[in-house]
Amino acid sequence: MDATTGPRARPPEGRTLVPVRFDGAAPAAPALPAAGGAAVFLAGTATAVDASVLDAAEATRAAGFARRLDRERYTVAHVMLRLLLGAYLGCTPGAVRLVREPCPVCGGPHGRPAVAGAPRLHFSLSHGGSFAMAAFATEPVGVDVEPVPGEAAVRDLLGCLSAVERREFAALAPADRPAAFARAWVRKEARLKADGTGLAADPAGVHAGLGPAAGPGFTDVEVPQGHAAALAFRSGGPAGGRRPRR
Repeated sequence: MDATTGPRARPPEGRTLVPVRFDGAAPAAPALPAAGGAAVFLAGTATAVDASVLDAAEATRAAGFARRLDRERYTVAHVMLRLLLGAYLGCTPGAVRLVREPCPVCGGPHGRPAVAGAPRLHFSLSHGGSFAMAAFATEPVGVDVEPVPGEAAVRDLLGCLSAVERREFAALAPADRPAAFARAWVRKEARLKADGTGLAADPAGVHAGLGPAAGPGFTDVEVPQGHAAALAFRSGGPAGGRRPRR
């Protein structure tokens, strides 16, 4: 995928998408991805960025993190987002005004993040572990990146899997379970973010699968070992209403 133009077709389901590495600067005048396509960027938390592009609310939130890693990860993610949005829109990062769409579950002002006055540009932002990731498209899109959790965390979150996925999980060797759970989790969260519900919808209602190849409606994103990432577009109906076949 080229950093200037992005991919020209919908990301391939069942295969892995290779993101563009963000080095602290946005590409000059990038074109919006074609209909059905997405451009995905990945940055490490050690990426050198200019935090002065953050708005006042973002700077305050960044300063409020007690752990340096959390502060750096948030800062890199939001600087990357503002620089790339500004590049797509042809404006300065500071001129980008972010808003929230209505929540599709309750109608409250906490749905998908959006850019005011730019209805054709959709984006999703995620940061977890040692990385931040941003996706851009001309239709609602979601992306998620997370570190592979430990066994105790996986046990606590098994309720996020569908009944079918829990049976698949139980059949795996114990050593394979954390990575498999991480694959399922990032696929689910990417879909829920694209739908605008986030975790207000039941993740168990999204059947994403645990296998190394993403199923229909999901595209895995290549990330370094110890992490998992995925991209999804908005579904055709309410995310919480989809249940896998038993």
